[in-house]
Amino acid sequence: MMKAGVPLSGRLMRDRVQGMAIDAFVQAMLKLEIFQGLKPLQITEIARRAYRVVYKPGDFIIRQDEDGDAAVIVVSGDAVRISGPGLSEPAEPVPQGSLLGEMAMLIETQHTSTVIARNTVRALRISREELQAQMADDSSLADHFVQRITARLSTVLESLKAIDALVVEASMVPAPASRTGIASHVH
Repeated sequence: MMKAGVPLSGRLMRDRVQGMAIDAFVQAMLKLEIFQGLKPLQITEIARRAYRVVYKPGDFIIRQDEDGDAAVIVVSGDAVRISGPGLSEPAEPVPQGSLLGEMAMLIETQHTSTVIARNTVRALRISREELQAQMADDSSLADHFVQRITARLSTVLESLKAIDALVVEASMVPAPASRTGIASHVH
């Protein structure tokens, strides 16, 4: 049995991101909404503190109902989501550049989906411990993430209000009269 994020075979292949390889990881991060608006040095520091991980075919990248301690950016390779909310097919492809377990890099949480590597997947693992250490050194980084999550929650709240308004509106529409009801009142 393997814990999510730790390959079954061989040792966990992870190294601190260094040198020129950091550019590829920074580019992947720049495409993700949660990192947009950060200063280049902040993004570079997040990438520098992160781990480069290689998952072999069949390895769990994240596992539903397990505690998460990091977010994972799929940099290359094929991964699939095999369980979780809103799953539309038995194995839903996870595109390169996807951020998995995003909240786990910020707070204690459990994963809501299971994602496995279909072939060799290279990824960047951003641990909560490292990100919180960086936020302790740079409070503007913490402010950025608070603003991003608050904006998302506001969007969810607006969507819920719109749904609630539709439900209230639908409950006010009188039900169509049944044929039996009409016939019983005709004399």
